[in-house]
Order: sequence, then structure tokens, then C-alpha cells
Amino acid sequence: MGSAAELAAAVLMMLGFPCLMLAALVPSVPAFAAAAAVTYLADHYLHRKGSYLVNRLSKVRAGLSIRFLIRQLLLILLLARLSLADNLIYYGAIACFIVFYGLQAPHGALTTLIRNRRRMPVATRNVDLASRIRIPDAPPHALLNRAAEKMLHLDLAAVVGILVGAQLESAAAGYAGIGVTLALSTLYVAVLVPYVRGRKIPPNADRVLEAVDVWLREYRPETVLYFSGSKDSAYQVNMWLDTMAQLDTRPLVILRERVILEKLAPTTVPVVCVPGGVHLMNMDLSTVRVALYAANVGKNIHLLRVPTMKHVFIGHGDSDKLASVNPFSKVYDEVWTAGRAGRDRYAIADVGVRDDDIVEVGRPQLAPIQTWQGVPDDRMPTVLYAPTWEGWDDNPGNTSILLAGENIVRRLVEADPAVRVLYKPHPFTGTRSAQAKAAHQRITALIEKAAAERAADPRFTADSAAQAGAGAELARIEARLAELAVGTDKGDEAEATRDGLVDVTRFEEAARLRVEWNAAYWRSFPDWEHRVITGARPLLYDCFNVSDAMVSDISSVVSDFIASGKPYAVTDSAELGAEEFKRQNTAVRAAVILSNGAAELGALLDAVRVPAADPLAEDRRELKRYLLGPDEPSSIVQFNAAVAQLALKAETRNLGQESRITVGGPGVELADAVPVQRASAPGETDGINAG
Repeated sequence: MGSAAELAAAVLMMLGFPCLMLAALVPSVPAFAAAAAVTYLADHYLHRKGSYLVNRLSKVRAGLSIRFLIRQLLLILLLARLSLADNLIYYGAIACFIVFYGLQAPHGALTTLIRNRRRMPVATRNVDLASRIRIPDAPPHALLNRAAEKMLHLDLAAVVGILVGAQLESAAAGYAGIGVTLALSTLYVAVLVPYVRGRKIPPNADRVLEAVDVWLREYRPETVLYFSGSKDSAYQVNMWLDTMAQLDTRPLVILRERVILEKLAPTTVPVVCVPGGVHLMNMDLSTVRVALYAANVGKNIHLLRVPTMKHVFIGHGDSDKLASVNPFSKVYDEVWTAGRAGRDRYAIADVGVRDDDIVEVGRPQLAPIQTWQGVPDDRMPTVLYAPTWEGWDDNPGNTSILLAGENIVRRLVEADPAVRVLYKPHPFTGTRSAQAKAAHQRITALIEKAAAERAADPRFTADSAAQAGAGAELARIEARLAELAVGTDKGDEAEATRDGLVDVTRFEEAARLRVEWNAAYWRSFPDWEHRVITGARPLLYDCFNVSDAMVSDISSVVSDFIASGKPYAVTDSAELGAEEFKRQNTAVRAAVILSNGAAELGALLDAVRVPAADPLAEDRRELKRYLLGPDEPSSIVQFNAAVAQLALKAETRNLGQESRITVGGPGVELADAVPVQRASAPGETDGINAG
């Protein structure tokens, strides 16, 4: 339904139209003007906010154009009720609005044509197309952004002029307003015309596709990350971008939806977005030997059909969910899992994935998570409470927020000896459930109250000068990050493709500054201060690294935290019982299991304070190996080794096919074929990248 302000604006706008009719019938020019102002302002506010409510109005035949037309018809009614039906201003107003609406058609056609002609068959990032084809600048943002709304609002001059003329009984003001409206709307249409012809339009689809193929032949990609999904699934590909950037082979990301490209995180890896299946199947991907798939979706078939590369399902997380053992996975040559747990899941599920086709590669994304070294002597322990959200149904096991959250936080802030509490809720918390939202607000209030009490306690001291310095450093870093972001937003897809080459120096500086920001953030307040963390930064993994223990729910958060080796607790909000809870959820087998009363929290705090006496320490080490694989070699080394091994299999297969064709057809055995190595590209050894 949108925010309360959006709902209020929608109500005011809808009530404004009956008020317009009433003012027209009375008749009262001041009342009509006031009601018209309310409808204009409310309409503009809702559009500026991109409100969901505006879209709903069009579903009940109260769309944007209709609302403007009704307001104009009611203005004509007002003139008639003011006995101005025989006045030229009356006919002038009618003629004005007819011409005005006549201009909507060419305006709408031009804006649509411009957008369509500038929509590329292939959109890219970090691909040099500018040297191969000419892509002109996008039209000014002001021309096409919310163009229909802007065009319709040009009637404001005519409406104001006519109302002023009616009130003052002077037709001159009305004619002036009509003239301004018609002149501006005609000008708006005229300035759009150049952008649909000549050098202001990008080259046609064939030329763009040819340029992409030329680039592919020069770049010679070897490992592809392929992804298709909805706008809400962009995180599934974003989590693999750093891994792709660390590959020993030449990487390429292929996306299928423009909305995913818009939400793609910054990367130095070349990215090609190919919405059309035919275009993808005609692209020159002959040098690719390994294709990685982060999701099981129907569009995967467009690449799976290529036999010259080996296909691997890598997924987008490691958990006990059914999606982790999807029967569709048997279409791939291999399935890569983090550790032994993933292999066992497929064996238990018996969905047709052979054990020989499963490779354990670890989780490269978890590299930033630091291994626990115990609590330093100079600070108190920090406990992170990171619950998940309420989910789409009312299953009591979805989140601990509702039944256990306040109990958990209350016991933590009252713990003796004292601990610091960090509360980082899921971003979706309270979006579906009013009860969850209220519980979150109570937890936040509880933490803020405890923080205020601790700050007033003379036993807790702070280095104000150090905190002020850290605050100043934060401001400096944020200002520089804002400078680096200037110019990254391009006019449209075509311009973003043309200028999509990342500035590596700026990219690396931004990455370094984000690390510095994180360090400065934690120095900007005392290390004993309770904190509610709800923004995009610091990241969840940053919170892991400053914490000594965590309380959470069943989610990927727990699986990731296990990489740290730190003590953790998971809430059995559905009250299954500890044994059944562990049986159903592998990731909690080394956890302190909490009831909704959170009475068991003492065991977690004891493990933090006296690590040597922690009864679950060895269980956590074994579970980490089972879920995520060994620490050595590192996950990225394992991943690169798996890529190289599979690329060799693909190359062997391709050489065998070439030999069969050369020697005498499909009846020739591979053992009888004499493989001929393909020409090596720069940096390659025997057709496979060195290293």
C-alpha cells in the first residue's frame, strides 16, 4: 500500500475530484482552484515517489490521462456555470484541450520510438564496443524521464490562466495561459523529433551483434557465469562476481534480463546481457570451455545446448532447503558443492545426480570472514543478534523475532559479566507482518535504552577524541565515495553500454575506501556500546568479524557464520525440540539450541568467556569441514582447480570430435584419435591457462 504519506496523498487526490465537481456546480472559482491545487500536488508527489498506489489507479480506470481529462472537463463545466458559455474564452478552452490532447499522440509515439531505437539487442559492461560502433549520447534525462506526466502537466498554464480570467472577468489571462500551454507542448514534441533520425540513433541490431562477436573473438572468453532471473534475484549473481574476477581463466558474465544488469554490483569482469534467445544461440562462444550456472531456470537451455563447453551448477548458497537438491541439476555435467554435506544431500535425495559428478570446491564468497582467535583482553565480548525475517507465511519457525527476540536481547543486555549487543535484523523484517514490525521496534527500543544506560554509567568510559577523529574520517571517506560515484549513472542502456568500461583505478580506490570506512565505523563509537545496525553498511560479514558469538535463525546466515569457527546459537522458535531440530537442520548440529524463553543463552556466553571449556568447539570444527570443506587449500584455489580440470575435459572432448571427423566419422574410437592441440592464446599453456 506504500507509506502513510503516500496513502494520505492518494486519499487527498481522490477526494479532490468530487470537490472539483462541487466547486464547478456551485460555482466557485477559489474553491475550484484550491481543489485543483490539491489534485495536482498529490498527483505529482505520488509520481515522484514512484508510488505503488499510482499504478493501482490505472487498474480501476483512473489512470494519469483520465485524471487530467476529468479536471479539464470540470473546468469547462465551471465556465458554463459561470454563464461564460457564450464567451470566446469558453470555446478557446475547449479548442485548447482538444489540440493539447491531439499533441499527446505524437509525443507518446516519439518517446516510445526513441526508447525502442535506443534499446540494444545486447547490453554490456566492461566490453569495448565504442571503438567498433558509434553509439550517440542519450537524449537529456529531463526529456524522457516521466515524459507522459511532464507533458500532461503542461496544461497547468492554461488551467491557471482560465481560472484567473474567470475570477477577474478578463479573457486576456485565459488566452495567455492557453498560448503558453500550446506553445510548450508543441515545443516538447518538436525537440524530440531529432532523436528518432540520423546520427542520434544507435546502429541497428545486426551491426551491434557483429561488434559483440568481433569483441568475443578477440577476448576469447574461457569461463562463463550464466544467469537468468527476476529483479529480486540479482544477489544470486552478485555473490559470484568477486570469484569470477579471481579466476585464472578469462571470465565472462552472461545475463538474460536487463533488470538484472541494472542491479548488477560493480565489477571488472566483462558482462554481456542478451535478452533474446536467438541472439544468444548465435553468439560466438567457441572458446568457452566451462559454463557456470547460479540458478535452475528455464532459459538455461539456451546455453546448455552447446556441446563444446562443460556445464556446472554452482548454485547461490549452501543450505538444507529443497532447492539445494533440485532434480533439474542432473542436466549439468557436474554439480559443485561447498563440502561433503552437499554431496550427501544429493545422495539422500536420490534425484539422479551421480556422486561422480559432484565436486567439492568450498565457498569462495566466505573468504572475508575471519577465523575466531578469542576475545582480546582489552575489550568485552560482542554478541551479534541477526534474526531472519518473518517470511511469506506464518510458520512460527521462520523467525525468532516474534516469540523469542525480546527475551534474547533482554538476557544479553542484562548479562553479568557484561557483553556488547549488535542487532542486525533482516532488511525485510516487518514488511509483511505488523506483529514482526512491532516486535522489531520493541527490540530496537530495548537496545537503545540499554545503550543509553550504559553510556551514563561511570564504569564505561569513551575516548571522545578518537571517536571524533573516526567520525571525521567517515565523513571524508563518504564524500570521496560520492565523488567516485559521479558519472557512473548513464542516460540509458545504449549510453551505459558505450561507456561501460570500468575505470580500474577508481574501482580499486572505491573498494579500498569501503574497507577503510568499515574500520572507521567501528572506531567511531565505544567497543562496549550496544548498537542497532539497519543500513546497507556495515555488511553482515563485517558484523561477523567484530563479534565473538551470534544468535540467529535457520537461514544462510548460520551456514556462513560457521566459517568463523565462533560459538553460535539458533532459536527453535517452532519448538521442535533440540534433537529433532538438529536432525532437520544440519547447520545447527554444533549450535546452542535456544527455546523461545532463551534460558539457554548462558551456555553460549560461557563458551565465549572460557573458550577452553567450550563443549561444542570440536563439533563446530567438524561441522565447518563437513559443510564448507577444508581450510587448505583455500576455496578459490579449489575453485580454480575445478575449473581447470573441467576445461581440460571439455578440450579433450572437442579434440576427440575433431579427430573423429578427420579420421573417418563417428565410428572411430577416441583412443584411436590423435588429438591436435588448438593454438594457444597469449598466457596459455597447452590450450589451458597456466597457473
